[in-house]
Amino acid sequence: MPSPKAKNPGRSGGSPVLGSSNGRFEFMSLTKPLNRSSPPHLLQRQGSDPATARLRASESPTRRRGSSSSTGSAGGQGPSEEDGIRLNPSLLRVALSSLLAIDLWLSKSLGVCANEDSSWGSVRPLMKLIEISGHGIPWLVGTAYCLYKSDTAAGQEVMLNLFMGLLLDLILVTVVKAVVRRRRPSHNRMDMFATFSVDRYSFPSGHATRAAMCGRFLLAHLVLAAPLRVLVLLWVGLVGLSRVLLGRHNVTDVLFGFWMGYCQYNLVEMLWLSPQTLQRLLGELA
Repeated sequence: MPSPKAKNPGRSGGSPVLGSSNGRFEFMSLTKPLNRSSPPHLLQRQGSDPATARLRASESPTRRRGSSSSTGSAGGQGPSEEDGIRLNPSLLRVALSSLLAIDLWLSKSLGVCANEDSSWGSVRPLMKLIEISGHGIPWLVGTAYCLYKSDTAAGQEVMLNLFMGLLLDLILVTVVKAVVRRRRPSHNRMDMFATFSVDRYSFPSGHATRAAMCGRFLLAHLVLAAPLRVLVLLWVGLVGLSRVLLGRHNVTDVLFGFWMGYCQYNLVEMLWLSPQTLQRLLGELA
């Protein structure tokens, strides 16, 4: 009689592949892909096997990561260059930063009259006298007095337009200071003559704009001898220099103020008023 074990050969050798006679174990099929000639029931069994599902799940993220990393390495060169270009500062910004640093260093080095104990502290009273000579209030009061005392039409016309130019200078400087809002140098002492709220700002220098405009105006409309013309030019330069020596302004504040005052004179010439024109305007307003 045949033994019962011979009728059920699968129990003695484990679990052979169904439908095959070579006696290989079923898990051997997991190490290599199946051929198309494999039985359909074996394909179905492997597709539903949990071990096969886990193996495929573990392999697929690796493949996806490999493909994504290779794609990123191939196409990541463009964005990195764009980011590098975006992070690099522009040449204009570097130039402006360098000029600002030089301006601050030079202004602090030239502020030798900012205090009494500075290296040129003994010259500070003279610099403050020059400062007052370029202030707006003495110029407005002096021009109004000359306009009132003038007994000729030509003199009244000149003084009238100088007064209008001074008012224009005050308005423009106030507007620019309020827009820019650049603080005065840190070594400045706020002991200036007759200051207002806008005078806490530094850019541009109102003394420099006024000196440049009035200097051009006096040289153009007053008959002056050569020594007096030289004195006018010297006064304009000393007013601007005193602003830096006293620590009131930076160098760029004074330079821009000179340029602004030079252009303001051109604007005064464009808006020139004669006494007849002023009387006509006053008559229309009345």
